[in-house]
Amino acid sequence: MAESNKNRPNIQLQLDDEVANGQYANMVFVNHNENEFILDFAFLQPGTRKATVLSRIISSPRHTKSLLGVLTKNLSRYEEKFGTINAISKPDSTSIH
Repeated sequence: MAESNKNRPNIQLQLDDEVANGQYANMVFVNHNENEFILDFAFLQPGTRKATVLSRIISSPRHTKSLLGVLTKNLSRYEEKFGTINAISKPDSTSIH
């Protein structure tokens, strides 16, 4: 077992049926202040200008940085297996869609 995993607790996730089905979001808005990051995941219906926020995640800066690291590592693994992902647009500093 890797050294970094030795001290991690064995956590079991519980999901009710609604949460297990997930939500599809094609847009995320990111805001922050000194103490927290706010990620608003939304769905923008094609041909409209009104996005519906599906979920708001509020996270500490430390957890947000850890999330970025985990996402970066998993994207690299994905691209190694399935090929390079071409981004659909260059994100600005507050949103991506």
